Amino acid sequence: MNDRTYMADDEIIRSCISGDARAQKFLFDTYSRRMMGLCMRYASGREEAEDMLQEGWIKVFRNLHQFRFEGSAEGWIKKVMINTCLELLRRNKKMSNHLGVEAAEQIAVSEFNSNDTLSAKDLMNMIHKLPSGYRTVFNLYAIEGYTHKEIGEKLGINENTSKSQYSRARAHLQKMLELENV
Repeated sequence: MNDRTYMADDEIIRSCISGDARAQKFLFDTYSRRMMGLCMRYASGREEAEDMLQEGWIKVFRNLHQFRFEGSAEGWIKKVMINTCLELLRRNKKMSNHLGVEAAEQIAVSEFNSNDTLSAKDLMNMIHKLPSGYRTVFNLYAIEGYTHKEIGEKLGINENTSKSQYSRARAHLQKMLELENV
């Protein structure tokens, strides 16, 4: 690997696979901050997010040979990080607060209608305050774009449980917004 500031992802990945420590550091430095933000969305605190990030990077470098060079390296790394976060949450049994479909149907969730502005940081802080199970489903559905069926498969829950947790997360967020007069 040369000293260029920018390298194509494919070149970085190939160098990393061949054991080039400078390429590995470059890959880590390039994506680490964004992946920490992703981990923070799933974790209950900074320390847990750092553990998720560290475990995720271990998996990235251990499995980099499986990257097929068909999509972006960032997308692949992001997928590994999300799966790592979910695995650690399951391992630590923090996927609590499942809500039954019947209870979810009784919750009237209005759309977020706000004439006031809410900063992204404020919204992320509110999402971070959600119970872990709700926060996880909300992140996967609303932010990452997974379907409820995919979420159910990833988390080992049924599709309706995913829908109800998302509904409950939205209800919690709505209450937080109301308390903030937003």
